[in-house]
Amino acid sequence: MGTGGSLAPETSDEQLMLAFQAGNARAFDALVRKHRAPVFNFILRFVGHRARAEDVLQETWLKVVRSAREYEPKARFTTWLYTIARNLCVDSTRKESYRQATSLEAPAAGADGDEGRPLGEGLPDAGASPERGAHNARLRPLLERALSALPEEQREVFVLREYSGIPFKEIAEVTGVSENTVKSRMRYALEGLRRRLGELGVDGDLSEDGRTVAG
Repeated sequence: MGTGGSLAPETSDEQLMLAFQAGNARAFDALVRKHRAPVFNFILRFVGHRARAEDVLQETWLKVVRSAREYEPKARFTTWLYTIARNLCVDSTRKESYRQATSLEAPAAGADGDEGRPLGEGLPDAGASPERGAHNARLRPLLERALSALPEEQREVFVLREYSGIPFKEIAEVTGVSENTVKSRMRYALEGLRRRLGELGVDGDLSEDGRTVAG
């Protein structure tokens, strides 16, 4: 496979995948750099065990390589990618008899392959004031605990939406359910998180898009 030519910064995921399909290895590298961290975060929260998540992440990209010839840009590349990742997560959890809760302190993979920031820092701060920063620093580990307690189907929708930025329509395609079902699961996830955070003594709330808001 050749390395191919240079790629324009505005090249879409779909164009990158087609370029890789045609033999441009740089296009694949660009896709990995862009999507490695959010895909890893999704996998880690799905399987609940860092070593297994790293294995599934590697399997995901290997599957992308092996399936490159079959790829057709009928849907967004991210839909295809997260469907592969999710299917491998399901296979992994079926093979394992245990599941460990994801730790907030487990660092997320950075865009360039470095370990990056702790997972809980994926949620953006709503403000820049010291009071807001202190609130969010306290809230993150509690939010992570609340998230790990959600039913799997609700947790995966929340993570795909809030940590990976996938639109509801794409989440529906990835999970194989209707968009209305996805939105319903998101509502239940938010309600469950609010309830659990309340039990943990957090005087706060979650907005409809999942952002943390100080009380």
